[in-house]
This record gives sequence, C-alpha cells and structure tokens, in this order.
Amino acid sequence: MLASSGFHGATPAPLSAFSSRSLRRRNFFPRLPYCCIIPSERTARSHRSSFCSHPPSAIRTRLRVSPATEVSQLGGADGSSAPQKHSVKIPVGDRYILVETGHIGRQASGSVTITDGETIVYTSVCLADVPSEPSDFFPLSVFYQERLSAAGRTSGGFFKREGRAKDHEVLICRLIDRPLRPTMPKGFYHDTQILSWVYSYDGIHSPDCLAVTAAGIAVALSEVPNTKLVAGVRIGLIGDKFIVNPTTKEMESSELDLMLAGTDSAILMIEGFCNFLSEKKLLQAVEIGHVAVREICRALESLVKKCGKPKMFDAIKLPPEELFRHVEDISGYELVNALQISSKIPRRKALSTLEEKVINILTENGYVAKDQMPGTADVVIDNCDDEEEEEDVVLDGEIDEGDVHIKPIPRKPIPLLFSEVDVKLVFKEVTSNFLRKRIVEGGKRSDGRIPSEIRSINAQCGLLPRAHGSALFTRGETQSLAVVTLGDRQMAQRIDNLVDTEEAKRFYLQYSFPPSCVGEVGRIGAPNRREVGHGVLAERALEPILPSEEDFPYTIRVESTITESNGSSSMASVCGGCLALLDSGVPVKGSVAGIAMGLVLDTEEFGGDGTPLILSDISGSEDASGDMDLKVAGNEFGITAFQMDIKTAGITLPVMEKALLQAKDGRKHVLSEMLKCSPPPSRKLSKYAPLILVMKVKPEKIHLIIGSGGKKVKSIIEETGVEGIETQDDGTVKITGRDLSCLEKSKAIIANLTMVPTVGDIYRDCEIKSIAPYGIFVEIAPGREGLCHISELSSEWLSKAEDAAKVGDRLDFKLIEVNEKGQLRLSRRALLPDAPAGTSSVSQTSSSGEEEDDPLNTASKRSSVRVQSTDQSSEESANSMENKIPPKQSIFTRKSTSAPGKSADEIMKKRLVRRVRGSTVEKQGKHNAKSVTLISSVDESSLVDGAKI
Repeated sequence: MLASSGFHGATPAPLSAFSSRSLRRRNFFPRLPYCCIIPSERTARSHRSSFCSHPPSAIRTRLRVSPATEVSQLGGADGSSAPQKHSVKIPVGDRYILVETGHIGRQASGSVTITDGETIVYTSVCLADVPSEPSDFFPLSVFYQERLSAAGRTSGGFFKREGRAKDHEVLICRLIDRPLRPTMPKGFYHDTQILSWVYSYDGIHSPDCLAVTAAGIAVALSEVPNTKLVAGVRIGLIGDKFIVNPTTKEMESSELDLMLAGTDSAILMIEGFCNFLSEKKLLQAVEIGHVAVREICRALESLVKKCGKPKMFDAIKLPPEELFRHVEDISGYELVNALQISSKIPRRKALSTLEEKVINILTENGYVAKDQMPGTADVVIDNCDDEEEEEDVVLDGEIDEGDVHIKPIPRKPIPLLFSEVDVKLVFKEVTSNFLRKRIVEGGKRSDGRIPSEIRSINAQCGLLPRAHGSALFTRGETQSLAVVTLGDRQMAQRIDNLVDTEEAKRFYLQYSFPPSCVGEVGRIGAPNRREVGHGVLAERALEPILPSEEDFPYTIRVESTITESNGSSSMASVCGGCLALLDSGVPVKGSVAGIAMGLVLDTEEFGGDGTPLILSDISGSEDASGDMDLKVAGNEFGITAFQMDIKTAGITLPVMEKALLQAKDGRKHVLSEMLKCSPPPSRKLSKYAPLILVMKVKPEKIHLIIGSGGKKVKSIIEETGVEGIETQDDGTVKITGRDLSCLEKSKAIIANLTMVPTVGDIYRDCEIKSIAPYGIFVEIAPGREGLCHISELSSEWLSKAEDAAKVGDRLDFKLIEVNEKGQLRLSRRALLPDAPAGTSSVSQTSSSGEEEDDPLNTASKRSSVRVQSTDQSSEESANSMENKIPPKQSIFTRKSTSAPGKSADEIMKKRLVRRVRGSTVEKQGKHNAKSVTLISSVDESSLVDGAKI
C-alpha cells in the first residue's frame, strides 16, 4: 500500500524497519518509554503506508520522550519518585470544585481527580500503542463505576466485589461518551479507554456531572488529538430559580433535571426530564448551563497548558483526495438513484451492491489490493541515505538475535494502491454528501418528504387479549409493540445504587431492540447500553402522566419491543407506551408523544444559503448522515423528556431553539394521529389484571396483621386465597387478589383484627375457642379474641369454667373493658337476668369499693396459682396473668346480692371454704405464700394479658 497526503496512495514506501515478529520477540512496545532507538524521518514515513502496520506517529511520539523528560513527568524535578500535584479550583454554581492531577495515575495518558464537597471522582485515559482497523466510528470505550465503599457500604449479596454495571452506571457511561465522541478527529484509530470511579460520596453532591467534567479534563491532558476541552453540569429548577449542580436535597423539589455538556463555544449534549416545561424555560436552562460550562473550560485552560501532553496529530490518517474522485466518478448517477428508493431494505441492498461494484472496478484497474493486507505490496526505499543502505531487511520468520538488519529492495514501478477499508469509508462519506445535497438543493428527503413532514402513522390497541394492556404503534418503517403489566409492590423494580435512596420503582419501562427489526441476524443477550438508554428516556417521558400511588396503587411495567426500525424507535416507544397505558386502564393525566429531529448544519457546502436546516421525524439514514439527533417528548403544552446528540463540533442556542419549536409542531401532529387509534384503547382495567384493595388502619395495629414472624398474615393469605398483603408503616394495607370475594373476606378479617372495640358493645353468637381454669377465650370476630373470666360466666358461683361452657359453644357476650394493650375482657353474666338471692361472684366488693379482708381469700388465690403451675404447656400465659391480681381493689366492681339476714362476711367465708374444699390444692407451703405476695402487687386488669390476639 502506498502513502499519499498522510494516508495510503501517492508514493510507495517501505514497511517499518522492524518486523512485527521481531517486535514481539523483543517486547518492543512495553519498553517504548525507555527505548533510545529513534527511527529516521524516512523510516517513520514508511509507516503511513498501512493502517494495520505500526504507525510512525505512535512510535515517534513515544520514542521522542527522553529519559530525563520521563523522570520529570513521573517524579519531581530532582528525579525523585515523589508525585507533583497540580490543582486548580473552578467555580461551579455557588461553590468551587477542586481539580487535581499529577499525584494519582501517573502512568496513564491522562488522569484527574475532581472533588465537590466530600464527593471524589477519579478518571483516567489510556491509548493503545497500535491503531486498530479503520472504521466509521472512533474506537472509544467508557467505564464508570460507583464503589459502594465510597459511602461506607458493601454489596448485600453473596459476592462482595462490585459486578456488572448497573443501569444507573450505564446511563452515566453514555453521558460521558456522547459529548466526547464528536470532538475526536476523523482518522484517529488508536483505541481509547476512559475509566472513572467514584471513590467518595457524601450523599449531597452527585458524582455523575463531576464524572463528565473529569473525563473531559483527562482527555484534554492526554495525547488524544482533540482540540476542545469538554465539561458538564447539571441544572435544576426550584420555583423560578435555576441552580447549577444542585445538591441531592435540592433536586427533590426540582421541576427539571438537565444534564448539559459542551465546550466554551458550543453545546454538545443535553439530556434530562421535566414536568411539562415550556420550550422557553428549557432554553433558559440550557443557556445558564452553557455559561457555567464556559467558565469551567476557561478556568482549566492554564492547567491543560501546563500539564497536558503533546497531542498525537501525526497519527491522524485520512483517505486521499483522489480516492474521493474515483468513487464519485464510478458511483455518480447510480448513487443518486439508489438514494431515491423510499423503502429502507431495498435502498440498503442497492447501496451495498453499488459499493461492491465500486470496489471491483477499482480492483480491476489496479487501485485496490483487495486480497492483500495493506502494505504487503512491493515498496520503494529512498537510497539517498548512505547509513540506511547498509541495513538489511529481516523477512518474516528470519530473526537475528543481535541487531536488526534491513536489506534494501530495488525500486519497482507499481500502480497506486488503496485498501478496501479506505474505499468503504470514502463511499459512506460520498453517500452522506449526496444525501445532504439532495435535501438542501432539491428539498426532498430519501422517502420524498419535505424537511418538516412526518411519516404516516398507524396505531391499534388490544392486540394481545391476555395482556393487561397492549398497543402497536407504527410510524413509517418504525414500529413498537408496547405491553403493560400491572401488579402489586412485589413486582416493583429493586434499586441498589450509591446515589439513589429509593428502594423500589413502581413504574419502569424496558426497551428491547432485536436484530430482526432491521432485517439482520445477531446475538440475543443481556440489554446493551443503547437499549438501557432508550428505555430510560421513554420511561422518563411517560412518568409525569402517571397517577399517584394513592389514586392507583399498582406497580406498572411497560415493555417496548421494536419490531421494525428505521429511525426514532425510542420515540415510537413513548407513543406506543402511552397507548398501552390507556388500554390497560391506568388513569393517566393526559397523552404524550415523542419525535426525533435532525439537522444539516452547513447548508452552504451543499448548495444552500448557509442557514441550518432542521429535519422532523428523521429516518435511520438521516440520523447516520446528519449532524444532530434531538429527541423531544411531551404534549402540546410542554416537554417531559429530551435527549440531544451532536456529530459536529456543537450547535448554538438559536439552532436549538428552532429545533425545539419545530419539534413542538411535530408532537401536536403525532398526538392528533394517536387519537385515531383503531381499535381505540379500552381505558378500563383488564379482567386478567389483579385487583388491589386499599384500607387504612391505625399504625400501631399493623403488628396485629403481621403476627409473630409473619404467621398471621400468611394464615390470612392461605385462608382467603388472596395473592398478597402489603402493610406500610403509616397504616396502609394493600390486599391483592384475582376476585372480589377473596378481597372482601380478607378485608373483613383485617378489619376485625384491627378494630377498636367500645366498652358496652354486645357480640352475639360468639364461638368459644379454648378454656382455662380462670376463664374462657371467645372469638368475637374472625381473628379477634377476648377473655371472659370465670367470675363473669354465670350469676352463680362456678368451681370451673367447663361447668358453664364448652369449646365450640356459641354464646353472647358484652365487652366490659379494653386495657392499654388493646386486650379485651368480656362478660356473659352482664347479659343474664339478676341471679337469685344468696348467689354472687367471688369478685364481689363492698359498696365502698374495698375488698373484705379475709385470710381465706388469699388461700383461694394461692390455689389458683397452684393449678396453673401444674400444667405449664397449656396455661403459661394464664400463670402470668394470675400473678397480677390485686388484693385491695378491682376495676370490675358490682353490688352485693347476698341473701337478707346474713352478713356479707359470713356468706363470703362459706363460699370460699367450699371453693377450697373442691379444689385440687393440698396443704399450702412457703413457696405458695411467696407466690401470693407476688400476686398481690399487680392490678387485676392484667388478667386479659393472656388473650389471644
């Protein structure tokens, strides 16, 4: 392959003086900074003959660094290894951020640490020594990671090391990549890698905007031959005030989240979301953001001049001008006809066939070495250098373990040679120029539309009968199948990010782009970065129209599968997702639509007057060949989400204003077409969607629903057949089920569990659940029980509770007390007619409210405690309650019903004697006496402690 104009072509030149195999054997490239072999200028020029051979600029740039210079870069002026830190404070909003370089990552091509508050982001840039195969994009890769240790946390999973990038980190990688890529020059093919880590996070200052600025500074300090410093900021809107780089707390009340990146002269990228913000307000935010970016770039100019490394401009390899002429002459008329084909697949096949024809013609004429690697043709060596004439050429496989010898090759006349890759790159650029010229001069696009025209739109809902909501939205050759699924909180998407404190998302949109949508064969796997980015953009566009969780307590999942794609598939997902939400019965606040805008910036080059030309609803070819891709979603009143990518050096505010206003007109047209959807959205909940019943209880009653270890809530789910019961700390209870009957049954149980009974309430036909020596437990409502003491079972004295009732009996009871724990004490005797004379309860008290001082009363209480201690397994709770009976006063008092003619003391003594004789207690000992002392110190009302709740 021959070199011409810094590329392949005009004059033949030899390969590198060092064969690739010899370089590998000698580990040449890893030792480049310390190698003292400097090739001559003629040898360096020989590298220009091939993209795949080692480029002369890379070797020359590396080898020109002398040992002294290397030590100075890595250490102090005295040659020590101590790092030299260079720092500068730059104004951002109402504070300063600190930028430092030279003390961390000194072996990288460029590295920088940026600090805002106590948030620290470290970013490095490295380049490959050998260029990769030429392609139509810059080989840039970005990696961003938020270390959980930055906030004093670690992963909650089994593996404590950070794993694959989270969606949040992928989005920031895209924010870093998109503004930097347009600043990279064409023809530079050294793989470039940007690595960014968050090492410290204070919870106040977000690291994402810092990472964009840090990456721009690191690239400016490196050897990458870009000429512009890139910086990024975030803009928030609180009230009517715009804030630059707001804190996380300020963002909670912000109506706008705008990420902006650019240079000191142009805007390169914007992305964000807002709540139906007008175009005027958005432009004001962009203007304030660009002013902040300009101040950052100017403040860093001195740092870049002082610490920046020499740029590798010599490594830029552009195709020769004569190759453009050859391609234009051969393709010419056929290329114009191919670009007029309106359908995407036929047009793509026609262009592919024409490209192959161009390559074949150039190969037949001897201009393209199709089957050879670049640079494998015979080359010519300039023999004017006597020193070079003594060198030998080391052929592949011939390795001399000593010095490398170069053998001269005689000069041979050969035709001009270009690589096949060169031809493909030139053909693509020529095609782009023809397309631009057709739009500017003829006013017609590939499919025949005028610049502001939108493709035909068709929409239909209810395609999938079992889905909760579905819609198929088609715009031209772009089609999205949107599906909505409704569920409870268990379906929410879990969040585990360094910055986000939200535990789960109740709404999320997932976007997928299978290879079949563009008629290709490809691998199906995890979502790539493009799919993640487009999905979040559509999600943010739809979020402002969703109802609040109080009005619609469902978790909402939207899936957008692109079944056809020819531009603006993310905006088709917005339109299809909105229709699917309406079809699923979600009470949205309104409809939103999205549109993608394109741009031909320099129209004068293609026969225009120089005024930028804005294109509405761009297709795939216009996206690839144009200068801008601006996606705007919203309604006729405002914007909800936006994203802009630039393929040129940037745009100005007037151009952006014109694009936003034209996008507004386009959204109105799309919204009117969506109203013609046939069949229209059902706007009602699907019969296959789950039902959610929401009820409120007192927050302190939530534990009654959950139960010990969640046993109670599990039993309710099993008993009623509901799908789930969710409780919240504020007393909100959400019950999810498939039919209304199970919801009502579950609601009744929970209502009874958490009800607040009133003293005096009467409960009819209540089932007796269990019997204890001191009383019975009664279920007054499903899941709610109370205690009826033995003294309240009957008007007559009872020796045991079984004499009045048995388990399973159904009786009426009256509520006579609710203690501070919510436990219930019931009475059956209160509903019975007055007992005959001579009968009374053992809990009688005198009219003064004081209990009679009778020694036998103590013996009776001891006997009760003794009985409980004999059966700990069944009466453990009863033991704790009986130990709390007061000796002096009872809350439950009533008048004596003793027979006339007898004193109350005599009657009480006889009853107590009969009770002691009928009990199983034998002679009392000292142990029981101690128990009596314990019992006499507690209030009797605690008898209900053993009630089963």
